[in-house]
Amino acid sequence: MSKEKIILGIDPGTTIMGFGLIKVVGKTMQFIQLNELDLKKYDDHYLKLKLIFERTIELIDTHHPDEIAIEAPFFGKNVQSMLKLGRAQGVAMAAGLSREVPITEYSPKKIKMAITGNGNASKEQVAKMLQSLLGMKTLPKNLDATDGLAAAVCHFYNEGKVEGTKSYTGWASFVKQNEKRIK
Repeated sequence: MSKEKIILGIDPGTTIMGFGLIKVVGKTMQFIQLNELDLKKYDDHYLKLKLIFERTIELIDTHHPDEIAIEAPFFGKNVQSMLKLGRAQGVAMAAGLSREVPITEYSPKKIKMAITGNGNASKEQVAKMLQSLLGMKTLPKNLDATDGLAAAVCHFYNEGKVEGTKSYTGWASFVKQNEKRIK
């Protein structure tokens, strides 16, 4: 009997949060869903964080993922954007941790490398490769959803060889691995 599991991939953001779900049966993956949470119409940053938390909880309670793969914030020049992105990621992680779903972070380069073989691939290249790999008929207008799906597929490809990424199984594990951030 092949072991089944569901992986939820999240591309956090305070404008658009992309997410995708795959089902893994043995050594094959099957596409379940991809979508996005559009937050552009909201001005209140705290309301956006609340909506990210609630949508992540809803996805977990609906699909019962066994694991979550999340894109880690990239280091850019705009400190305010990085702070907002980090908050969005933290809220999504908190939702997963509150439901005791193991979480693994992947850098954007690692995700692109896993999907396309090129760590500098464009969003369009990643989306097209996912479309081919998972037999998707169409692609969404915004590619944040495919970025979330890419995190899930990256996690599938990196099963058993998680090095250079961070995995959390609960609050205690998160705190232990991030002692310097807490102080």
